[in-house]
Amino acid sequence: MATASLRKAGGSVMVTMPPLYLKQHGLTVGSTVEVEIKGDRLTITPGKKKLMLADILAAAPKNSRKIRAEGWDELPAAGNEV
Repeated sequence: MATASLRKAGGSVMVTMPPLYLKQHGLTVGSTVEVEIKGDRLTITPGKKKLMLADILAAAPKNSRKIRAEGWDELPAAGNEV
């Protein structure tokens, strides 16, 4: 088990994280983590990654421009888009 130090940062106290853990989970300064408190146990886990448009586009099939849902552009308006 690794140990971590608590340090004063302004009016707060912060915990140091081992660099290997940060690298393994893709965490950097400013990353979000989830903190859970159960009794005297504090658990810190990587937060959910915020989905970005660049991630969606990178995961899209390369031929996605050729994929079409036939007839979708002929449907009547459903809201205020007209």
